[in-house]
Amino acid sequence: MARMLIIGGTGFIGRHITGRLLAEGHDVMAAGRRAVDIARDDAAHLREKVRGFDVVVNCAGLVRDEGGNTMDAVHAEGAMRLFSACIAAGAARFIHISALGAAPQGETDYQRSKGSAEAFFADADPHGARLDWRVLRPSVVVGRGGASTAWLLASAALPALPRIGRDDWRFQPVHVDDLAELVARLAGGAASPRTIDVVGPEPMSAFELTRILRNWLGLPPTGSVRIPDRLFEFATRVGGRFTSGPLNPDVIKMLSRGNVSDPAPLTAVLGRPPRDLRIALAQEPASEADRMAARLFFLRSVLRWSLALLWIATGLLSFGLYPIQNSYHMLGLIGLTGAVATTALYGGAAVDLFLGVQLLRGWRPVLVGGLQLATMAIFTLLAARLPNDFWLHPFGPILKNLPIAAAILVMMALEAE
Repeated sequence: MARMLIIGGTGFIGRHITGRLLAEGHDVMAAGRRAVDIARDDAAHLREKVRGFDVVVNCAGLVRDEGGNTMDAVHAEGAMRLFSACIAAGAARFIHISALGAAPQGETDYQRSKGSAEAFFADADPHGARLDWRVLRPSVVVGRGGASTAWLLASAALPALPRIGRDDWRFQPVHVDDLAELVARLAGGAASPRTIDVVGPEPMSAFELTRILRNWLGLPPTGSVRIPDRLFEFATRVGGRFTSGPLNPDVIKMLSRGNVSDPAPLTAVLGRPPRDLRIALAQEPASEADRMAARLFFLRSVLRWSLALLWIATGLLSFGLYPIQNSYHMLGLIGLTGAVATTALYGGAAVDLFLGVQLLRGWRPVLVGGLQLATMAIFTLLAARLPNDFWLHPFGPILKNLPIAAAILVMMALEAE
């Protein structure tokens, strides 16, 4: 039994690799960024953190700069320090998850940062004399828990399947279990080339993949709609700035250039061809929870944004867009007058505006949602002193607090981490 450290072990690929290695009886430590941060830990700290482990697997990665980290800091500089730390600490084997198409002179920051690390490994120890290293270069990895898979499943659950880009944009998605099995074999000492392209058995377009995923979800066949190129390019720019999913310019550029390779080296190490994605998915049937997650994926942000805009609008209306005298009249009906009424009016408006802005920013949405529920409860208790006309009005201005409260609870559940 070997001791193994999985860097990025709390991420999608890291969790699946950890599970596979544990199932084979290894002593495994899955380290998230808080435990091992290759972008910020210096060489001495990394050396101490990897000391005592026989095998180190590096799954740390980003699809865009985020949280103060850059792709260069994680994929290139961090991976280089980690490689050197493994040599210094006497690790036996190092397995690095890179990406298909990685190259120091690649077209995107993602490819260049990944490629720089690969070049460093080859220059520092070309024959693995000091550290038996392997680089795995997967195409799109599909499986439960993956950011790319979540986006694709959400697209597959739409009333009409989106057609994005050109149909000759081909890639070779591989199931995450095949990647995890490959890592397990290499961690156990299997012979292989230094670099292995990890791809599925057949190239396909994004549209073909969404059809496969829709079938896996158990949803009936549906039509498709072509997304205009300009709209798609705009969506990738927005997605690249605000989301961690595959909808960003770097990923799309890589797919547009082709992301395919020969599966023969992977086949040789596995002792079998990589599984057809339809078969791999069929071995893990979709549940109602999978269908629900796919249907709610895009609505999650819509719900948070709409609640945020409602709170912002309420604050702005109370600050004067709605006639101030009417607001004072309503406050007078519940017994608030003079300075108390002014404090209640502008204080409440400020609270609404603050909570709306924070929710729009995505700052701790569960906490903000709880504060919104608390303010709603206070306002509703005060509104109990209003005349019955306010409660019995056909438009239900106060009774609408009930579905809004329910929407906040749903938002909090969807946003909980």
